Amino acid sequence: MPRIVETIVTTTDAKGMPHIAPLGLIEDGDGWIVAPFKPSRTLDNLKVNPCAVASHTGDVRVFAGCVTGRRDWPTVPADVVKGVRLADAVSHWELAVERVADDMQRPRFRCRIVHAASHAVWSGYNRAEAAVLELAVLTTRLSMLPPEKIDAEIGYLEIAISKTAGPREREAWGWLMDRVAAYRGGDAGAALKT
Repeated sequence: MPRIVETIVTTTDAKGMPHIAPLGLIEDGDGWIVAPFKPSRTLDNLKVNPCAVASHTGDVRVFAGCVTGRRDWPTVPADVVKGVRLADAVSHWELAVERVADDMQRPRFRCRIVHAASHAVWSGYNRAEAAVLELAVLTTRLSMLPPEKIDAEIGYLEIAISKTAGPREREAWGWLMDRVAAYRGGDAGAALKT
């Protein structure tokens, strides 16, 4: 299995408007693969502006917010590529697309890091933050999983939330559980594609 790093990827459209999306970057030798779903704004943006910025953040509300329609997070200009990074990123990578492999579901943009920077000391995710990340990923796959699997995953993740969550993690968890409830209520479009 390749190493996958969960991060926040920003891309820009032809007019320079940024789009923020949570994505798992796939390690590929000395590069990284960005594999957005078809259709998605990330995919459209990479086609017109073949670069991206991966912001590594300790605030899991950004992940939860993005998958629940909350994408208005403060950004600052990138240092080298045409784009932006999260203002509160503990570090970031600026990526340039080297080649593209088309796919019916998820084209693969092979990128190299053209600039990397650290902005703050980061001690890692606690159990509740890790649970929020897992639920964020789960909510993007609701239509792909049986209800029993969803319930089992949520049940397990709730243990970490009940034991170690602070206000930010509880807020993020609430947004995601609202998304799950909306999906179960018949909102077929609840699982967002970034």
